[in-house]
Amino acid sequence: MFTLCHSPPTTPGKAIASTAVARTDFGILVIGAGQAGLSAGYHLRKLGLVPEHDFRIVDHAPGPGGAWQFRWPSLTLTTVNRVHDLPGMSFAETLPAGSESARAASAVPHYYELYEKRFDLQVQRQVTVKVVCDRTADGQSCAGRGEVLQVETEGAGTLRTRGLINGTGTWEHPFVPRYPGAGTFAGRQLHTRDYRTADEFAGKHVVIVGGGISAVQLLDEISLVTSTTWVTRSEPRWRETPFAEQDGRDAVALVEDRVRAGLPPGSVVSVTGLPLDNRLRAARERGVLRRLPMFERIEPTGVRWADGSFQAADVILWATGFRSSLDHLAPLRLHGPGGGITMTGRLATQVAVDPRVHLIGYGPSASTIGANRAGRAAARELTGFLGLSPDRH
Repeated sequence: MFTLCHSPPTTPGKAIASTAVARTDFGILVIGAGQAGLSAGYHLRKLGLVPEHDFRIVDHAPGPGGAWQFRWPSLTLTTVNRVHDLPGMSFAETLPAGSESARAASAVPHYYELYEKRFDLQVQRQVTVKVVCDRTADGQSCAGRGEVLQVETEGAGTLRTRGLINGTGTWEHPFVPRYPGAGTFAGRQLHTRDYRTADEFAGKHVVIVGGGISAVQLLDEISLVTSTTWVTRSEPRWRETPFAEQDGRDAVALVEDRVRAGLPPGSVVSVTGLPLDNRLRAARERGVLRRLPMFERIEPTGVRWADGSFQAADVILWATGFRSSLDHLAPLRLHGPGGGITMTGRLATQVAVDPRVHLIGYGPSASTIGANRAGRAAARELTGFLGLSPDRH
């Protein structure tokens, strides 16, 4: 059990001088056990902190795997973007021979499960964080800048922590833009998050909206069983050359610049472009990758453009991405006038207005390229800021 102190001890074992004291359950609470959250847990352990004593990891999902466990069945290890290794354990070593076509929704969660066990991270499930706010020393209020972060949950009651590493990612916050007439559409509308298999669309015309990697992968898949129309807000940028790790780092750096300036993070793919693999080249030859600009409005039986042209449709698939799942942090008032959260720290994981809070899986660390490094940076910087050490209080 931790005691919150304004001045951390300089010598192990000595009493801590403090003007206000409040009890806490953990020094650090990690919310989310996806790639970034597990990376943070690993590095907290490397720093000498012990799960369920010094820190706790909570996750809302029923099992290991982060958002991977909810991906559509046709997403395999051959079609997914690269699955980056978690620190200290190779993904490849958990795969049997000939598993290239294995479902990502099974293979990656299996890897995460083995990882949690190997490093004894003791993730607590199913815990849904409802709200995080400040708790004053007298424990009577939950507003303003208090001494303790109070975390209200379903599944674990009320938790009190000195610092927070938030790794909730984006999967729980799908984004669907507003378009005139959307409520009148007589067909089916769904988001990428709800997609399961192309076969359910056989014999129906599907309008696919979005210019990201998931959009073109699903466009290719669905076009093999039925007719499709592809629309995007801007002209897609294709890249013929393989995607190198440095390309990803460069893209992450640009997103990092935005969040350091307090701007909403942009997408990494908007910088890297869409990689053309053999499947997409074949789709291009079939004429599937003919892109149209965004329609102006939705009508009961289809979509209509500003020039009056119309496309009848049975299904609209919104492959329009996700937004960061941060609603539970609203009482902390982290957003600035620029519309985003101003980030600081070595890898832009620390919230500038409240350095007790680190966001991983936000901005530059929303990609698998940045998640591991973000977990390491958050663990080191937050333990340093809080004055935590493996010595028991």
